Amino acid sequence: MTGHPVPAGRQRLSLHPIGYVVAGRRRGAKDDRWEEQEAEIEIDPAWAGALDGIEGFSHIWVLWWLDQAGPPTALHVHPERRRELPAVGFFATRSPQRPNPIALTAVRLLARRGNRLRVQGLDAYEGTPILDLKPYLRRGDQIPEATIAPWLERLWQLHDQEREGGEGCQANSNSSSATCT
Repeated sequence: MTGHPVPAGRQRLSLHPIGYVVAGRRRGAKDDRWEEQEAEIEIDPAWAGALDGIEGFSHIWVLWWLDQAGPPTALHVHPERRRELPAVGFFATRSPQRPNPIALTAVRLLARRGNRLRVQGLDAYEGTPILDLKPYLRRGDQIPEATIAPWLERLWQLHDQEREGGEGCQANSNSSSATCT
C-alpha cells in the first residue's frame, strides 16, 4: 500500500516524543505477559513539571509511537496472524501496521519519581517514543455497555489456554503464536 497525498488545504502533522520507555518489555522475550510487567517511562526534563498531580490517578493512558512497525501491506489481516480467526480490516484490530503508527495503552501508575513514571501493563518496548500521557477517567473512559467482536473472545480464550499450557496447544513454527484446539 502506498501513502496518500495530503489534500489541498490540509496541513501535515509533526509529532515529537515527550519521553521514552527506559525499562520494561524487551523485544524477543520468551514470556511476554506484558499486562503483568512493570515498565519505566522517562519524560524529557523540560516536561517534568507537567506531571505534577498525576500521582492522584491510579491509571493513565500512554500514547506511544510504534517505531518498529512497518506500514500496512493489506487492508485486511488475521488477528495476530492466526489463520483460525477471520480476516478483518486492520482498523478492527490492534495490529501495529497502521497508516499512522500510534498506540494507546491504559496502564496502572505505580509511582512517580521526578520525571520518571513506574507503570504496569505497558505493551511498548524499551526505547519506544512516548507521545503523550493522559489520566484515565472513570466517568469518561469507562464504557460498561461496550461490546467486542466474537473473534476477540476466541482470541482471548486461546491466550488463556496458551498461558496455562493448555492441552491441545502447540507452537506455530512461523510465528510467536500457538494454536489451541
